[in-house]
Amino acid sequence: QVRFVASGGGLVQPGGSLRLSCVASGSISNFVDLNMGWYRQAPGKQRELILEIPGGAGSSYVNLVQGRFSISRDNAKNTVYLQINSLEPEDTAVYYCNGVPPVASLWGQGTQVTVSS
Repeated sequence: QVRFVASGGGLVQPGGSLRLSCVASGSISNFVDLNMGWYRQAPGKQRELILEIPGGAGSSYVNLVQGRFSISRDNAKNTVYLQINSLEPEDTAVYYCNGVPPVASLWGQGTQVTVSS
């Protein structure tokens, strides 16, 4: 059964950077066509969409930046990446990837990012 498996989180000091990865586990034939997004859920809050990247031919060559966040993808590896710079304590959350809009059956466990000194 396909899931999106996120990794790369950890404990980071404020001001640090992280690169998160998310790969589709199992067989998925249409990853290149999926609009993909990174989401996060902070303690006591609802899951929110951070940044998305469109699917389609050539999307592996796209790197979208929004403030401290940038998203990219490698369709050959069924993987999407999130670079977070200048991390702040408010970035502490579990980070997930999924399609945009998300597909309920594809949520994985996410990866925990904790920003603390």
